Amino acid sequence: MEKTYDPHSIEETWYQRWEDEGYFAAQGEGDPYCIVIPPPNVTGSLHMGHAFQDTIMDTLIRYHRMRGDNTLWQPGTDHAGIATQMVVERQLSQEGKTRHDLGRDAFTERVWKWKAESGGTITRQLRRMGASPDWTRERFTMDDGLSDAVQEVFIKLYEEDLIYRGKRLINWDPVLHTAISDLEVINVEEKGFLYNVRYPLVDGPVNGVTHLEIATTRPETILADGALAVGPGDERYADFVGKRVQVPMTTRIIPIIIDDYVDPEFGTGCVKITPAHDFNDYEVGQRHEMEVINLFTIDAIMNENAPPAYQGMDRFDARDKIVGDLEEAGLMVKIEDHVYKRPYGDRSGVVIEPYLTDQWFVRAEPLARPSIAAVKDGRIRFIPENWSKTYYNWMEDIQDWCISRQLWWGHRIPAWYDNYGNIYVATDVDEVRSKYGLADDVELTQDEDVLDTWFSSALWPFSTLGWPDRDDPALKTFYPTSVLVTGFDIIFFWVARMIMFGLKFMDEVPFHEVYIHGLVRDADGNKMSKSKGNVLDPLDLIDGITLEQLLAKRTTGLMQPEMAPRIEAATRRHFPDGISAHGTDALRFTFTALATTGRDIRFDLGRIEGYRNFCNKLWNATRYVLQNTEGEDCSAGQATLADRWITTRLQRVSVKIEAHIKGYRFDLVARDLYEFVWNDYCDWYIELSKAVLYSDDCPLASKQAARHTLINVLESILRLLHPVMPYITEELWQRVAPVAAVDGDTIMRCRYPRADAALIDRDAVDELEWVKAFIMGIRQIRSEMNIKPGNPVPVLCQHGSELDRERIEGNRALLESLAKLESITWLDDDAEAPQAATSLVGEMRQLIPLAGLIDKAAEQARLQKKIQKHEQDVARLSAKLGNENFVARAPQEVVDKEKEKLADAETALASLRAQLQRIEALE
Repeated sequence: MEKTYDPHSIEETWYQRWEDEGYFAAQGEGDPYCIVIPPPNVTGSLHMGHAFQDTIMDTLIRYHRMRGDNTLWQPGTDHAGIATQMVVERQLSQEGKTRHDLGRDAFTERVWKWKAESGGTITRQLRRMGASPDWTRERFTMDDGLSDAVQEVFIKLYEEDLIYRGKRLINWDPVLHTAISDLEVINVEEKGFLYNVRYPLVDGPVNGVTHLEIATTRPETILADGALAVGPGDERYADFVGKRVQVPMTTRIIPIIIDDYVDPEFGTGCVKITPAHDFNDYEVGQRHEMEVINLFTIDAIMNENAPPAYQGMDRFDARDKIVGDLEEAGLMVKIEDHVYKRPYGDRSGVVIEPYLTDQWFVRAEPLARPSIAAVKDGRIRFIPENWSKTYYNWMEDIQDWCISRQLWWGHRIPAWYDNYGNIYVATDVDEVRSKYGLADDVELTQDEDVLDTWFSSALWPFSTLGWPDRDDPALKTFYPTSVLVTGFDIIFFWVARMIMFGLKFMDEVPFHEVYIHGLVRDADGNKMSKSKGNVLDPLDLIDGITLEQLLAKRTTGLMQPEMAPRIEAATRRHFPDGISAHGTDALRFTFTALATTGRDIRFDLGRIEGYRNFCNKLWNATRYVLQNTEGEDCSAGQATLADRWITTRLQRVSVKIEAHIKGYRFDLVARDLYEFVWNDYCDWYIELSKAVLYSDDCPLASKQAARHTLINVLESILRLLHPVMPYITEELWQRVAPVAAVDGDTIMRCRYPRADAALIDRDAVDELEWVKAFIMGIRQIRSEMNIKPGNPVPVLCQHGSELDRERIEGNRALLESLAKLESITWLDDDAEAPQAATSLVGEMRQLIPLAGLIDKAAEQARLQKKIQKHEQDVARLSAKLGNENFVARAPQEVVDKEKEKLADAETALASLRAQLQRIEALE
């Protein structure tokens, strides 16, 4: 066995063997347990969110697989309509071509070719994370089976009038020329202007007032106003309701109306209603049957509905012109600085327009009702439960879902039109003619649009298992699936729609539980972004990367090259020495340890470094155990106190881990495993075992028991850790299992440890904890008095109970060995104790006489020097926190850190002063 742990040397070898041997396939005899992976985009690369989410899923899968459940992790990728089309269009652009030069069929073939050559990046990276889905069942949202499922769902919903084509307001990308979902819109807070504009009253003054004033951030849309609106009960405008105004820069006349939408406290309390260019205004317009005037072309150019002076202008150029015209006409009251959120397309980077256009929609409300009931009656449970409130809020106010996209890559809508605009929906043109009784000479044209990617994703839990073939064994076995692991940001876009479609087409919920995790942020709680330079790549954390490599990676091929200096400076600030290699297991354990239910993840490089050390600790412990057990008699023997104690601790931690996993408390899984392995097994039991194995006085039966316990508890530890840390546990288990006489080809197929109540010895735990307290008391005195750890010291015990006396006598050799004691002597309760350093074990005093052990003058000088340094630290930190400017201007997390430093410095200073007092009291 290698002396040092090298994750790189073991990870790829083991993963390939696992996959080649078919260990990921569902083959347990127990209850079905299934997770469908949230399908990553085929264009995607592994990011921290993927790595965290997939660690959680893989932990659950490996745990249930080891429990003997019939466990399936269903993998697959999403065709990612816009993202994939953009990748291929950029390639064509470099060749001086557009997709229109190729035509639809040739372009689609080009995308499939790209997918075959470059679309496997994300799944290769998932393998690096140790993810263990059944890759033989990998699906793609555009494969034949899933495409058939998509068509069938669309046709059935259309036939039930749950899908329709209509004209509504949607998010429109003027560059990509397609509708996009709300999730693909990024609302960016920007500095802009608020324009206050007068609208002339056309029916004469009202109470001496000739104009009404409104405020808008988009003066170019004034040209499409349908009304001015005021709130009900607003007495300021009671006499204006029903009057009319002229739309500035036009000849159109519009009414003044009342609507609940208006907030009387905002601005003047009077607002413009522009149904074609604002989602809220569209709803108001529908209620009042307003004319809907669309001002823009698909490129966001002013169209023929604008006055001639503005036609053909870009929307922002038109804004500048109309502002000037309003000022010239005396209708601009004022222009104020204003901070507001502006919607950008996440792919194109341009401002998104609310746009009125013909699209396909799903009637969502009839599908939402049973979906709400499924959560309320407990068939689906959100974890944490508070996310169900978010779900209800969205579902109870649900709007019809726009499912069409103006792209070429995706599931083409199975609808055809004749020359009169009649719509025919079927799987292909031949079925259209058969289904609708159309003659061969009726000319039919298929709809050009494709379906929203979320439409096919909504079918994922049942389409990947074989639907629409209801007799598919996988569908019958694994649907409903067990749990969905996902982020809160797609509860509505994906989770809710899976529930709606699952209930509609399977008459059953798609999953029983939904585990919602938070975002992965940096150590200070900031969102990770390239511009901030704080982005972490999981593979960099696994393999390591130099600063030079990191800079090249982050600044090469930028869409905005001018950002390079800023990104470089931020990267140097966050990662001045690059990133060290930690291995996959350390990264996975870090994610698990940080997975506190319902909270965002603050990823700290210090934590992953600590868990890399944990891997080293496990590796070195295994080396020690094998050195002392391989080729030796490891039969049960006669268990010592330490053997019974660690065996009991193993049973208890096994119970805890099972409960934590059931409750999705992965942070507690990591905490309890870490404490058991590092503290109980490595720091205590291994040291206790040395007192037995290396002693000439211990009976053979005790040495056999120590070896038996060492190897068997270690084998159980490896199984306990395996779901979180698959690679190192497999590597070590292969060496440990033969010594522990455990059969099997892989740890993956071993049974997960279950507690055995018969092995719990409460008395052994009580006594061993007393032994630990005794030893730690001695070590504390050594530390405080600066007594070298290797110097044997005498200890006096006083005021103890009879049980204390019995425990000392029963464990004398152990105490003298681990505490490095010269002797243990009892003092009568009324005897005068010598000048000594003391500690307590319960009511019993431990005394170490200090005469001759320390140099009083040297120790005083050492402590005074440390006290002086801590006094300086306390003074500096107190002054900093007493500075009102610092406290007011610094980020709260920085202030909190400084307060924490001050508290630590004050505690340390008090401890040092107490030590000095004890030294000075010595004669």
